[in-house]
Amino acid sequence: MRKLMLAGSLLALALTGCGNPSANGDAQSNAAAATIRWNEAAVGQLRKAIERRAAHGLDHMRFAVEGQVGSAEGEKALTQSALRYAAAVARGATDPAKLQDIYTIPRPEADLRPGLAGALSDGKLDDWIDSLAPQNDQYRKLSKAYLALRGSGDKAAAIPDTKPLKPGATDPRVPAIVAQLVASDYLDRAEGQGTLYTPAMVRAVQHMQIDYGIEPDGVIGGEALEILNLSDADRARALAVAMERMRWLERTPPATRIDVNIAAGRLAYWRDGKLADTRKVVVGKPGKETPQLGSPIYRLVANPTWTVPRSIQNGEIAKKGSAYLRRNDMAWKDGWIVQQPGPQNALGLVKFDMKNEHSIYLHDTPAKSLFDEVQRQRSHGCVRVEDALGFAQMLARDEGILDEWQKARATGKESFVDLPRAIPVRLYYQTVLFDDAGEPVVRADPYGWNDAVAAALGFPERQGFRLRASGDDIGP
Repeated sequence: MRKLMLAGSLLALALTGCGNPSANGDAQSNAAAATIRWNEAAVGQLRKAIERRAAHGLDHMRFAVEGQVGSAEGEKALTQSALRYAAAVARGATDPAKLQDIYTIPRPEADLRPGLAGALSDGKLDDWIDSLAPQNDQYRKLSKAYLALRGSGDKAAAIPDTKPLKPGATDPRVPAIVAQLVASDYLDRAEGQGTLYTPAMVRAVQHMQIDYGIEPDGVIGGEALEILNLSDADRARALAVAMERMRWLERTPPATRIDVNIAAGRLAYWRDGKLADTRKVVVGKPGKETPQLGSPIYRLVANPTWTVPRSIQNGEIAKKGSAYLRRNDMAWKDGWIVQQPGPQNALGLVKFDMKNEHSIYLHDTPAKSLFDEVQRQRSHGCVRVEDALGFAQMLARDEGILDEWQKARATGKESFVDLPRAIPVRLYYQTVLFDDAGEPVVRADPYGWNDAVAAALGFPERQGFRLRASGDDIGP
């Protein structure tokens, strides 16, 4: 089993005072509101908690402590100030559904008023607010790394742009270049030693240049350095966004689930609370982005047919002619182009049907070489799974339907096998991963989705190189 720690997938502890709101819950909240009593010590705790907001990457946002002890209106204002900051720590300071066209991943539900009332009664307001954040090692390490970087401003880049670095040259900047190439998965650590710009490094740089639409000459000049270089401010910004994205996620996700990190092109399968499997995936290319969804797999489809969506049919197949359709085992049926089952089918040999209104699902693919890419944003939006047949076999075995699945496969015809229970899937976006030592590593932002989150958190705008849309196969 390959080991992979995905940011945001180990949210294990529940929020204090969490639960689905209900009519009874609203009544309890109203009752709790009546018991909220402020004193000067509590106001001091609130101020200190907000002063420490950098620990959550929220120091670019303003959280005013308004109101004063001694009047109903003043204490109401204090309560609103406390609840606003508590909500930012508990659920995120931003609303992902407003920042993205599509966002349906379940978020934490927090009825904060009873928690606030209890914290004020116990005299432990600051402890209560701290308890609302994700309580796991990954979040703590993001916080620690952010605090170490904040306030450093735009320091000189880690890799100075003194002169172009050409293949075969020796340069003191090479170790820093190697470190970033390794962190970005373009280079194996063993292939970069010393200060020599080696052929292995040149190939890695050329690969990166192709991904970002730069002439792949292997020369590390200004454009390549702009991709490789991250200032302390850039890293801090990415860490703050990563913490915000983690706060958006449930603290107690389903123990059996599938998490897909769209930004990293990686899948993690959790079984009964334990990481059972990880593998690469291919997701939507820029312009055809895979949306952030919470959507369950409810059945396996053996030997699937593929009904070509109108967008692909009209945009990419319409001009190819009847010979192309015959060559790819496609035919018109009821006004749609349908590709018959087989190893060359765009869905491969298995489809994982999901329930959502966006026609997004997981599937196999005949384009196996795409899993060898570093930046695996290559599809039309659906998620292609590495060794999808092996993954389907694993799910079927774990769900007790292995015999039924194998019989369906053997027919060679499109066959449907329902799962006895739907398996939740989260398609989320996280650009900070964790290395083998558990330390945060800032990776590429292939869709540029971090920009809107960073702006909402109060960070200045930053524009860098974006991944170039590529991949010419017609699969979903």
